[in-house]
Amino acid sequence: MNNISVHVEVEVNPTEDLEKVKQAVQNILGTVAFKVESRKWGQLLIANTTGTAGLSTFRNILARERIRAAARKVLLGGMDNDSVTFYLNKQVAYANHVSFSQKTAESPLGPISVQISCSNPRELIKWLTPRPTKKPLSHSRHK
Repeated sequence: MNNISVHVEVEVNPTEDLEKVKQAVQNILGTVAFKVESRKWGQLLIANTTGTAGLSTFRNILARERIRAAARKVLLGGMDNDSVTFYLNKQVAYANHVSFSQKTAESPLGPISVQISCSNPRELIKWLTPRPTKKPLSHSRHK
């Protein structure tokens, strides 16, 4: 799981507040470096981070919301040889939660597009969405 690079792109519509869209990304990935590009229609917000530090926030949200199994399925579906790509609902991210979405048409404001590049995507997914450890059954005696 070396050389992890996270690249995020989000379209910022003219009706949206750029700072709120930045906050949505930071709620999911922690502190990231932003770049803004002007487009014909709105702006494109680009964020980049490296290593597992930014992904720790995302990993903690998946655990807190108890959606690791569902997240694992989505992440495996977006995996190729050296990356994992997935999409998040930006309104839900602004509320500090995770909701996976499709690339188009599902969210009226458009999704947050996340691409994580690394040497071993399967290991990364295992780290992000660990399976729960089974607790040993307690042997209690009933009298």
